[in-house]
Amino acid sequence: MKSVLVIGMSRFGRCLAEKLQELGNEVMIIDKLPEKIERLASDFPDSQIGDCTDDEIIDALGVDDFDLVFVTVHEDFEASLVITTLLKKHGAPRVVAVADHEIQNEILHKIGADEVIDPDREISEKLAVRYNSKNIFDYIPLTTEYAIYEVPILAEWVGRTVIDIDVRRRYNVNIVAIRNGKDFRAMPGASYAFSQGDSVVVIGKSADVTALMAMSQDA
Repeated sequence: MKSVLVIGMSRFGRCLAEKLQELGNEVMIIDKLPEKIERLASDFPDSQIGDCTDDEIIDALGVDDFDLVFVTVHEDFEASLVITTLLKKHGAPRVVAVADHEIQNEILHKIGADEVIDPDREISEKLAVRYNSKNIFDYIPLTTEYAIYEVPILAEWVGRTVIDIDVRRRYNVNIVAIRNGKDFRAMPGASYAFSQGDSVVVIGKSADVTALMAMSQDA
């Protein structure tokens, strides 16, 4: 469990705070608009109205006590810059800021943000890869080369075991889980026999997964 402060109740900030709380973290939210906090106060017992571009408010929050601080006021980039600067000034250990453009990303990093995310870009890239092929069910980028994919098994795998297929040697990917409907099996053993309707969650280079999917499409 982590102690998390989310600054700015934009739609993204609200969804982020809700999910973090759902995952069991202690979440505090703050926004300068009273109506936003009043609407969410029943769901977040630790909520506060305040303008975080004010040095005194950041100081009063005790930001050095939070494990993570998210700055989700990207619709007002000037405010995002000021808030990020104040957070680092007052000792916030890890600040994650949201940006809308590459230049904003660069500036936020330079003033001290530990991580900068661009939700629109990340979602669009993920969707582009996912829908580029009918054989990719899900996609999580890790680096420019490596990613995690959920893909259907090849028809020839049905009835054969993980060790029979020898996925790592033949396809240069590693299986981390197998899904069939609602059944999800993490880290399947070598003796697991594939069934019709199975999909595999694999980690590997994008080029290798693409080659594997091409075999399925050509079959």
